[in-house]
Amino acid sequence: MAVEYTQVGALTVSRIGFGCYAMSGVYGARDPGLWPPLIRAARDLGVTLFDTADRYGPAEEILGRAVATFRDSVVIASKVGVTASGRTDASRDHVFRSCEASLRRLGTDRIDLYQVHYDDPATPVAETLAALEELRAAGKIREYGVGHLPVARVREYLAAGRPASVLFELSAVARSSARELLPLIREHGVPGIAFSPTGRGLLTGAIRAGHVFGAGDLRALDPLMQRERFDSGLRIAAKMAAVGARTGGWTAAQVAIAWVLAQPGVAVALTGPSNAAHLEENARACDVQLAPADLAEIQGLLAEEDAFISEAGRVAAARIVGGPLAPAVEDVCRDLMYVLEMAVERGWATEEQAMPLVFALVGFLKGKPANDLTLEGIRRTIAELVGSVLTG
Repeated sequence: MAVEYTQVGALTVSRIGFGCYAMSGVYGARDPGLWPPLIRAARDLGVTLFDTADRYGPAEEILGRAVATFRDSVVIASKVGVTASGRTDASRDHVFRSCEASLRRLGTDRIDLYQVHYDDPATPVAETLAALEELRAAGKIREYGVGHLPVARVREYLAAGRPASVLFELSAVARSSARELLPLIREHGVPGIAFSPTGRGLLTGAIRAGHVFGAGDLRALDPLMQRERFDSGLRIAAKMAAVGARTGGWTAAQVAIAWVLAQPGVAVALTGPSNAAHLEENARACDVQLAPADLAEIQGLLAEEDAFISEAGRVAAARIVGGPLAPAVEDVCRDLMYVLEMAVERGWATEEQAMPLVFALVGFLKGKPANDLTLEGIRRTIAELVGSVLTG
């Protein structure tokens, strides 16, 4: 097994990265003691890029303690741009305060790659860039990148600044970045860091029809795990498994990761292992060599699934926004989130239009709805936003 390496700005990083999102408990509670030995095992396998964020619960503290004895041999990436209340904020003051807080939690004197986590429409790109450049000049960060931003906003950062990377979701079941962002970053020669290459586990083979997620696992509400998208994902996972079995005994997860790494412009695939076996499986994805014929076979299925989701998803979305709300709050939020993600992915709405509605739904799920908002009101807003597309 040989983990490959690549350049992200001045940083040399492993092409398989270790994502720390699960440490926040988003996929269900885990024993905190699980993570330090897993992080050390990852480094022993040659994984050097560890990606966290200031809003990943205790992740920064866990990561900082785990790598303390070999800090200089790893690359720490963290993120900024969301307040404790969930509001986006990329202002100069927030960037500076957040960087200092992350450095304390990580127990280090610099963050190797500091990334803008979400877009803050109220803050000019120039202000955020100036803050990042000042932090770099002071040695607090080595490089900076952007992620989770609308394509138009990424274009602004690339035109006005010097981002070392662009972070985005990409897998065979979540491919909008391949259509929109990859051509842009290739044009600018900026490497891409792809997260969730196995579709949040959907492409591993471990999730099957009728799967029930555990308590606290956000995937129970994930649009990717709902309705037509879930059915499509299972078919794509089966194709990955078939290609892997035929080409060298690779697992579905390994082929899924290799497919992401094979996309021009992708430098790194961020994986989220939850045990040593998954970690080694992910790391070995660098050994998978997909032939042009294999990639063409997979692409043929993806084209078929695109057509299926486009029509079946449109019909499902029309029923959700045009019909009565489900009795349970959780079911309503799950349904409306499904419509919003479909709307952004299919170009029916922009991220800037959809994200405030997503955050409002999250508020309902947490039992803390924003003032004057109702689920029926959110449904009506979504209907106004995408109704013409769904009925056209």
